[in-house]
Amino acid sequence: MNIFRGSKWIIGLLGLALIGSAAGCGGTPAPGGSTKAGDTKQEGQAQAGQGQPAAPPANASKATVYPYKVKDATGKEFTFDKAPVRIVSVSPSETEALFALGLGDRVVGVSDFCDYPAEAASKPKMGGIVKPNEESLIAANADIVLSGVSLKVPVVEQLRGLKVNVFKVEPKTMDDVMNNLLMFGQLFDKQGQAEALVASMKEKRLKVTDAVKDLKPEQKKKVFIEFSPGWTVGKGEFIDELITLAGGINVVSDKQGYMEINGEKVIADNPQVILYPDNLIDEKSKKTLDQVIKERSGWGGIEAVKTNRFVGLDKNLMSRPGPRMADSLVDIAKGIYPELVK
Repeated sequence: MNIFRGSKWIIGLLGLALIGSAAGCGGTPAPGGSTKAGDTKQEGQAQAGQGQPAAPPANASKATVYPYKVKDATGKEFTFDKAPVRIVSVSPSETEALFALGLGDRVVGVSDFCDYPAEAASKPKMGGIVKPNEESLIAANADIVLSGVSLKVPVVEQLRGLKVNVFKVEPKTMDDVMNNLLMFGQLFDKQGQAEALVASMKEKRLKVTDAVKDLKPEQKKKVFIEFSPGWTVGKGEFIDELITLAGGINVVSDKQGYMEINGEKVIADNPQVILYPDNLIDEKSKKTLDQVIKERSGWGGIEAVKTNRFVGLDKNLMSRPGPRMADSLVDIAKGIYPELVK
Protein backbone atom coordinates (compact mmCIF):
# COMPACT_ATOMS: atom_id res chain seq x y z
CA MET A 1 0.00 0.00 0.00
CA ASN A 2 1.33 3.43 -0.88
CA ILE A 3 2.05 5.94 1.85
CA PHE A 4 0.35 9.28 1.38
CA ARG A 5 0.97 12.71 2.74
CA GLY A 6 -1.40 13.40 5.59
CA SER A 7 -0.46 9.97 6.94
CA LYS A 8 -1.80 10.84 10.41
CA TRP A 9 -5.28 11.08 8.92
CA ILE A 10 -4.87 7.82 7.00
CA ILE A 11 -3.56 5.98 10.06
CA GLY A 12 -6.50 7.28 12.04
CA LEU A 13 -9.09 6.26 9.48
CA LEU A 14 -7.46 2.88 8.94
CA GLY A 15 -7.52 2.47 12.70
CA LEU A 16 -11.29 2.79 12.38
CA ALA A 17 -11.36 0.35 9.48
CA LEU A 18 -9.18 -2.25 11.17
CA ILE A 19 -11.09 -2.34 14.45
CA GLY A 20 -12.89 -5.57 13.66
CA SER A 21 -10.22 -7.32 11.61
CA ALA A 22 -6.96 -8.68 12.91
CA ALA A 23 -5.90 -9.46 9.36
CA GLY A 24 -6.70 -5.97 8.14
CA CYS A 25 -9.46 -7.00 5.74
CA GLY A 26 -12.80 -5.50 6.72
CA GLY A 27 -16.19 -7.08 6.84
CA THR A 28 -16.55 -7.25 10.62
CA PRO A 29 -18.34 -4.41 12.37
CA ALA A 30 -16.41 -2.50 15.02
CA PRO A 31 -16.88 -3.77 18.58
CA GLY A 32 -19.89 -2.29 20.27
CA GLY A 33 -21.66 -1.75 16.96
CA SER A 34 -24.89 -3.18 18.32
CA THR A 35 -24.94 -0.82 21.32
CA LYS A 36 -24.89 2.92 20.91
CA ALA A 37 -24.41 5.81 23.25
CA GLY A 38 -27.40 7.96 23.91
CA ASP A 39 -29.27 5.55 26.17
CA THR A 40 -29.96 8.23 28.73
CA LYS A 41 -31.83 8.54 31.98
CA GLN A 42 -32.87 11.71 33.71
CA GLU A 43 -35.45 12.29 36.38
CA GLY A 44 -38.82 12.25 34.63
CA GLN A 45 -37.26 11.35 31.26
CA ALA A 46 -37.59 8.09 29.34
CA GLN A 47 -34.59 6.38 27.81
CA ALA A 48 -33.73 7.47 24.29
CA GLY A 49 -34.08 4.81 21.62
CA GLN A 50 -30.84 3.50 20.17
CA GLY A 51 -30.15 4.40 16.56
CA GLN A 52 -32.99 6.91 16.51
CA PRO A 53 -32.83 10.70 16.78
CA ALA A 54 -33.39 11.43 20.47
CA ALA A 55 -36.40 13.58 21.17
CA PRO A 56 -35.47 16.90 22.80
CA PRO A 57 -36.26 16.98 26.51
CA ALA A 58 -39.47 18.75 27.44
CA ASN A 59 -37.53 21.42 29.33
CA ALA A 60 -35.09 22.08 26.51
CA SER A 61 -34.58 25.72 27.49
CA LYS A 62 -33.78 24.84 31.11
CA ALA A 63 -30.64 23.55 32.71
CA THR A 64 -29.96 19.83 32.86
CA VAL A 65 -31.24 18.16 36.00
CA TYR A 66 -28.50 16.33 37.87
CA PRO A 67 -27.72 13.64 38.80
CA TYR A 68 -27.72 12.61 35.14
CA LYS A 69 -27.43 8.94 34.16
CA VAL A 70 -26.36 7.71 30.74
CA LYS A 71 -25.00 4.52 29.17
CA ASP A 72 -22.15 4.58 26.68
CA ALA A 73 -21.59 2.25 23.71
CA THR A 74 -20.00 -0.41 25.93
CA GLY A 75 -23.16 -0.63 28.05
CA LYS A 76 -21.54 0.95 31.10
CA GLU A 77 -23.82 3.29 33.04
CA PHE A 78 -22.40 6.60 34.21
CA THR A 79 -23.85 8.95 36.82
CA PHE A 80 -22.83 12.60 36.74
CA ASP A 81 -23.67 14.76 39.75
CA LYS A 82 -22.86 17.88 37.74
CA ALA A 83 -21.69 18.85 34.27
CA PRO A 84 -18.11 17.64 33.66
CA VAL A 85 -15.65 20.54 33.81
CA ARG A 86 -12.40 18.94 32.66
CA ILE A 87 -12.94 17.13 29.36
CA VAL A 88 -10.54 15.10 27.22
CA SER A 89 -11.42 13.77 23.77
CA VAL A 90 -9.34 11.15 21.97
CA SER A 91 -11.64 11.17 18.94
CA PRO A 92 -11.58 13.92 16.27
CA SER A 93 -15.34 13.62 15.73
CA GLU A 94 -16.12 14.07 19.39
CA THR A 95 -13.62 16.92 19.67
CA GLU A 96 -15.48 18.70 16.87
CA ALA A 97 -18.74 18.06 18.73
CA LEU A 98 -17.39 19.59 21.94
CA PHE A 99 -16.27 22.77 20.20
CA ALA A 100 -19.51 22.97 18.19
CA LEU A 101 -21.38 22.92 21.50
CA GLY A 102 -19.29 25.76 22.89
CA LEU A 103 -17.27 23.57 25.24
CA GLY A 104 -13.80 24.42 23.98
CA ASP A 105 -12.83 26.13 27.22
CA ARG A 106 -13.47 22.89 29.13
CA VAL A 107 -11.32 20.74 26.84
CA VAL A 108 -8.00 19.97 28.54
CA GLY A 109 -6.67 17.41 26.06
CA VAL A 110 -7.18 15.96 22.59
CA SER A 111 -5.76 13.21 20.40
CA ASP A 112 -2.85 13.75 18.03
CA PHE A 113 -5.36 13.71 15.16
CA CYS A 114 -7.73 16.39 16.47
CA ASP A 115 -7.17 19.39 14.19
CA TYR A 116 -10.59 21.05 13.86
CA PRO A 117 -11.42 23.70 14.74
CA ALA A 118 -8.01 25.38 14.79
CA GLU A 119 -8.27 25.93 18.53
CA ALA A 120 -8.38 22.17 19.06
CA ALA A 121 -4.94 21.71 17.54
CA SER A 122 -3.39 23.84 20.29
CA LYS A 123 -4.75 21.71 23.13
CA PRO A 124 -2.45 19.31 25.04
CA LYS A 125 -1.96 16.05 23.15
CA MET A 126 -3.10 12.73 24.58
CA GLY A 127 -1.64 10.41 21.93
CA GLY A 128 -3.38 8.32 19.28
CA ILE A 129 -7.02 7.41 18.72
CA VAL A 130 -6.39 3.65 18.77
CA LYS A 131 -4.06 3.65 21.78
CA PRO A 132 -3.87 6.96 23.66
CA ASN A 133 -0.98 7.79 25.98
CA GLU A 134 -1.87 6.42 29.41
CA GLU A 135 0.42 8.76 31.33
CA SER A 136 -1.00 11.83 29.61
CA LEU A 137 -4.58 10.75 30.26
CA ILE A 138 -3.90 10.12 33.94
CA ALA A 139 -2.09 13.45 34.30
CA ALA A 140 -4.97 15.31 32.62
CA ASN A 141 -7.20 14.40 35.59
CA ALA A 142 -10.29 14.69 33.40
CA ASP A 143 -13.84 14.28 34.63
CA ILE A 144 -14.61 12.43 31.40
CA VAL A 145 -12.59 11.13 28.43
CA LEU A 146 -14.61 10.84 25.22
CA SER A 147 -13.58 8.12 22.77
CA GLY A 148 -15.01 7.22 19.38
CA VAL A 149 -15.23 4.37 16.91
CA SER A 150 -11.48 3.79 16.70
CA LEU A 151 -10.85 2.91 20.36
CA LYS A 152 -11.31 -0.82 20.93
CA VAL A 153 -13.30 -1.98 23.92
CA PRO A 154 -10.31 -3.85 25.50
CA VAL A 155 -8.33 -0.58 25.45
CA VAL A 156 -11.30 1.25 26.96
CA GLU A 157 -11.46 -1.30 29.78
CA GLN A 158 -7.70 -1.12 30.30
CA LEU A 159 -7.88 2.66 30.70
CA ARG A 160 -10.83 2.35 33.05
CA GLY A 161 -8.68 0.02 35.15
CA LEU A 162 -6.28 2.95 35.52
CA LYS A 163 -9.16 5.10 36.82
CA VAL A 164 -9.52 6.99 33.53
CA ASN A 165 -13.23 7.75 33.08
CA VAL A 166 -13.60 6.72 29.41
CA PHE A 167 -16.99 7.26 27.75
CA LYS A 168 -17.19 5.55 24.35
CA VAL A 169 -19.56 6.36 21.48
CA GLU A 170 -20.06 4.21 18.38
CA PRO A 171 -22.04 6.14 15.76
CA LYS A 172 -22.91 4.21 12.61
CA THR A 173 -25.49 6.57 11.11
CA MET A 174 -26.38 10.25 10.97
CA ASP A 175 -29.21 9.58 13.41
CA ASP A 176 -26.66 8.11 15.83
CA VAL A 177 -24.52 11.23 15.51
CA MET A 178 -27.47 13.53 16.16
CA ASN A 179 -28.61 11.35 19.05
CA ASN A 180 -25.14 11.61 20.57
CA LEU A 181 -25.08 15.40 20.12
CA LEU A 182 -28.38 15.73 21.98
CA MET A 183 -27.06 13.43 24.68
CA PHE A 184 -23.88 15.54 24.97
CA GLY A 185 -26.11 18.59 25.25
CA GLN A 186 -27.79 17.08 28.28
CA LEU A 187 -24.60 15.70 29.79
CA PHE A 188 -22.70 18.99 29.53
CA ASP A 189 -25.71 21.26 30.12
CA LYS A 190 -25.66 22.62 26.58
CA GLN A 191 -29.11 21.52 25.46
CA GLY A 192 -29.98 24.64 23.47
CA GLN A 193 -26.76 24.52 21.48
CA ALA A 194 -27.20 20.80 20.80
CA GLU A 195 -30.76 21.20 19.58
CA ALA A 196 -29.79 24.05 17.26
CA LEU A 197 -26.92 22.01 15.85
CA VAL A 198 -29.11 18.97 15.24
CA ALA A 199 -31.80 21.11 13.64
CA SER A 200 -29.22 22.47 11.20
CA MET A 201 -28.03 18.95 10.35
CA LYS A 202 -31.60 17.79 9.75
CA GLU A 203 -32.24 20.77 7.47
CA LYS A 204 -29.20 19.94 5.34
CA ARG A 205 -30.16 16.27 5.19
CA LEU A 206 -33.68 17.18 4.09
CA LYS A 207 -32.28 19.46 1.39
CA VAL A 208 -30.40 16.50 -0.07
CA THR A 209 -33.12 13.87 0.28
CA ASP A 210 -35.71 16.20 -1.22
CA ALA A 211 -33.43 16.91 -4.17
CA VAL A 212 -32.96 13.23 -5.05
CA LYS A 213 -36.31 11.77 -3.95
CA ASP A 214 -37.77 11.60 -7.47
CA LEU A 215 -34.91 9.59 -8.94
CA LYS A 216 -36.09 6.35 -10.50
CA PRO A 217 -34.06 3.21 -9.73
CA GLU A 218 -32.52 3.24 -13.21
CA GLN A 219 -31.47 6.87 -12.75
CA LYS A 220 -29.51 6.29 -9.58
CA LYS A 221 -25.74 6.45 -10.08
CA LYS A 222 -23.46 3.58 -9.16
CA VAL A 223 -20.77 4.91 -6.84
CA PHE A 224 -17.38 3.62 -5.72
CA ILE A 225 -15.51 5.24 -2.83
CA GLU A 226 -11.84 4.77 -2.04
CA PHE A 227 -11.24 6.54 1.25
CA SER A 228 -7.58 5.48 1.46
CA PRO A 229 -5.31 3.79 -1.10
CA GLY A 230 -6.66 0.29 -1.62
CA TRP A 231 -9.51 0.62 0.89
CA THR A 232 -13.26 0.99 0.51
CA VAL A 233 -16.36 0.59 2.67
CA GLY A 234 -19.61 -1.35 2.46
CA LYS A 235 -22.89 -1.38 4.33
CA GLY A 236 -23.27 -0.82 8.06
CA GLU A 237 -20.99 2.23 8.18
CA PHE A 238 -21.76 5.93 8.03
CA ILE A 239 -19.97 6.53 4.72
CA ASP A 240 -22.22 3.98 3.01
CA GLU A 241 -25.27 5.67 4.54
CA LEU A 242 -24.16 9.07 3.20
CA ILE A 243 -23.90 7.65 -0.33
CA THR A 244 -27.38 6.13 0.01
CA LEU A 245 -28.94 9.31 1.41
CA ALA A 246 -27.36 11.20 -1.49
CA GLY A 247 -29.25 8.97 -3.92
CA GLY A 248 -26.28 6.88 -4.98
CA ILE A 249 -25.75 3.13 -5.02
CA ASN A 250 -22.55 2.04 -3.29
CA VAL A 251 -21.20 -0.74 -5.52
CA VAL A 252 -19.73 -2.58 -2.51
CA SER A 253 -22.82 -2.32 -0.34
CA ASP A 254 -23.28 -6.06 -0.71
CA LYS A 255 -20.36 -6.41 1.72
CA GLN A 256 -20.20 -5.36 5.37
CA GLY A 257 -17.82 -2.83 6.89
CA TYR A 258 -14.39 -1.64 5.81
CA MET A 259 -12.38 -3.76 3.37
CA GLU A 260 -9.51 -3.83 0.92
CA ILE A 261 -10.69 -3.25 -2.63
CA ASN A 262 -11.31 -6.10 -5.03
CA GLY A 263 -10.18 -4.64 -8.35
CA GLU A 264 -11.92 -7.24 -10.50
CA LYS A 265 -15.21 -6.65 -8.70
CA VAL A 266 -14.94 -2.87 -9.10
CA ILE A 267 -14.33 -3.30 -12.83
CA ALA A 268 -17.32 -5.63 -13.09
CA ASP A 269 -19.53 -3.27 -11.08
CA ASN A 270 -18.59 -0.44 -13.46
CA PRO A 271 -19.28 2.57 -11.19
CA GLN A 272 -20.39 5.82 -12.80
CA VAL A 273 -18.90 8.05 -10.08
CA ILE A 274 -15.74 7.61 -7.99
CA LEU A 275 -15.37 9.40 -4.66
CA TYR A 276 -11.95 9.88 -3.08
CA PRO A 277 -10.18 12.14 -0.54
CA ASP A 278 -8.83 15.17 -2.34
CA ASN A 279 -5.22 16.36 -2.29
CA LEU A 280 -3.56 13.13 -1.16
CA ILE A 281 -0.17 12.67 -2.84
CA ASP A 282 1.54 9.31 -3.25
CA GLU A 283 5.02 9.64 -1.79
CA LYS A 284 6.47 7.09 -4.23
CA SER A 285 4.91 8.17 -7.51
CA LYS A 286 4.15 11.79 -6.45
CA LYS A 287 0.71 11.29 -7.97
CA THR A 288 -2.69 12.07 -6.51
CA LEU A 289 -5.05 9.25 -5.56
CA ASP A 290 -7.32 9.92 -8.53
CA GLN A 291 -4.31 9.60 -10.84
CA VAL A 292 -3.35 6.32 -9.18
CA ILE A 293 -6.89 5.00 -9.68
CA LYS A 294 -7.01 6.05 -13.34
CA GLU A 295 -3.74 4.29 -14.13
CA ARG A 296 -4.65 0.93 -12.60
CA SER A 297 -4.59 -1.96 -15.01
CA GLY A 298 -8.03 -2.65 -16.45
CA TRP A 299 -9.70 0.35 -14.82
CA GLY A 300 -9.64 2.44 -17.97
CA GLY A 301 -12.87 0.80 -19.13
CA ILE A 302 -14.81 1.81 -16.02
CA GLU A 303 -17.45 4.41 -16.92
CA ALA A 304 -16.37 6.82 -14.17
CA VAL A 305 -12.80 6.71 -15.47
CA LYS A 306 -13.81 7.08 -19.12
CA THR A 307 -16.01 10.09 -18.33
CA ASN A 308 -13.65 11.48 -15.64
CA ARG A 309 -16.39 11.46 -13.00
CA PHE A 310 -14.04 11.75 -10.05
CA VAL A 311 -15.25 13.67 -7.00
CA GLY A 312 -12.57 14.83 -4.57
CA LEU A 313 -13.88 15.23 -1.01
CA ASP A 314 -12.43 16.88 2.08
CA LYS A 315 -10.68 14.04 3.86
CA ASN A 316 -11.77 15.10 7.34
CA LEU A 317 -15.41 15.69 6.41
CA MET A 318 -15.71 12.32 4.71
CA SER A 319 -14.04 10.39 7.53
CA ARG A 320 -15.56 11.87 10.69
CA PRO A 321 -19.03 10.98 11.98
CA GLY A 322 -19.47 14.26 13.80
CA PRO A 323 -21.29 17.60 13.67
CA ARG A 324 -20.08 18.35 10.11
CA MET A 325 -21.46 15.07 8.79
CA ALA A 326 -24.35 16.84 7.08
CA ASP A 327 -21.86 19.03 5.21
CA SER A 328 -20.18 15.88 3.95
CA LEU A 329 -23.56 14.57 2.81
CA VAL A 330 -24.18 17.75 0.81
CA ASP A 331 -20.73 17.53 -0.80
CA ILE A 332 -21.27 13.89 -1.76
CA ALA A 333 -24.71 14.61 -3.19
CA LYS A 334 -23.39 17.57 -5.21
CA GLY A 335 -20.64 15.34 -6.54
CA ILE A 336 -23.02 12.61 -7.66
CA TYR A 337 -25.89 14.81 -8.88
CA PRO A 338 -24.57 18.34 -9.51
CA GLU A 339 -27.66 19.06 -11.61
CA LEU A 340 -30.00 18.28 -8.69
CA VAL A 341 -28.17 19.41 -5.56
CA LYS A 342 -27.10 23.04 -5.66
